Amino acid sequence: MSKKDDYILKTLNVVSWIIFVGVCIEAGGFIVNTFFTLLLGPVGAHKFWTEVNLSELYNYNQSYYVTVSSLMIIVAVMRALMFYIIVKIFSEKKLNLSQPFNETIRSFILKIAWLALGIGLFSFWGAKCAEGFVNAGVKMPGIEHLRLAGADVWLFMGVILLVIAQIFRKGIEIQDENDLTV
Repeated sequence: MSKKDDYILKTLNVVSWIIFVGVCIEAGGFIVNTFFTLLLGPVGAHKFWTEVNLSELYNYNQSYYVTVSSLMIIVAVMRALMFYIIVKIFSEKKLNLSQPFNETIRSFILKIAWLALGIGLFSFWGAKCAEGFVNAGVKMPGIEHLRLAGADVWLFMGVILLVIAQIFRKGIEIQDENDLTV
């Protein structure tokens, strides 16, 4: 591996750690604020994590508040899990660029693909819920403030990664055949 490749991988590792810490803090903030609001009342809904105001939704219906909060939490936790998997593969030093077609990388791509699809589905569900509440007359923040935007991008990324995982499966088969013939 060249020095440039090594430098790029180290940089990606550092960036992955920074993003991982950030999404963990975000997920933790959503969880703590939701429980705080449910235990102590609507004060926490007014200044939800990242200054999102969900007090009107809380006052309209607490079950709907729990639904939207749960979807926000699920999406945030899945994003944190995705970056945990990325950080883990870097820390375990399982990236072998001299033989990239291996089962470890294929498994890594599949996990990320399924998480991306899950994030896309839950984001879509949350966006549709928020849209329904707005149509019912509840003042709601935009889905980008709820961290539920971009469902289509997550779904697209998940499908692309599933295709790439299938390409890796075929690459592993070809690589194994070549190893046996040598």
